[in-house]
Amino acid sequence: MSGKRGFTLIELLVVLAIIGVLLAIAAPRYFSSVDRSKDAVLRSNLHQMREAIQQYYADKGKYPEKLGSLVTERYLREVPLDPITERADTWIVVPPPDPEQGGVFDVRSGAPGNGKDGTRYRDW
Repeated sequence: MSGKRGFTLIELLVVLAIIGVLLAIAAPRYFSSVDRSKDAVLRSNLHQMREAIQQYYADKGKYPEKLGSLVTERYLREVPLDPITERADTWIVVPPPDPEQGGVFDVRSGAPGNGKDGTRYRDW
């Protein structure tokens, strides 16, 4: 006898079954936490942009003409990404009631679907 001993097929199958069960338990929690974190980032980005819009209005007496104006006037470093669409050009711009006051009164997400709380992203 050579003294070298390996794992049997049964032992390998048991280990693979245990790993499979652990992955089946952990994967849904992981993806759920990723979705929750995207929702949190979306709320934060919306808050930052809304704060910048209000600061712009307080300083200039009117709302910015477009989101890019917040960047050129240095109220934001850059227009943040929508974490759901992973793009910066999907924001929905809400104009002010009086068109003479500018072009961007509020901003909303252009992402399709609902957040973890069941509300549509467009309603945030």
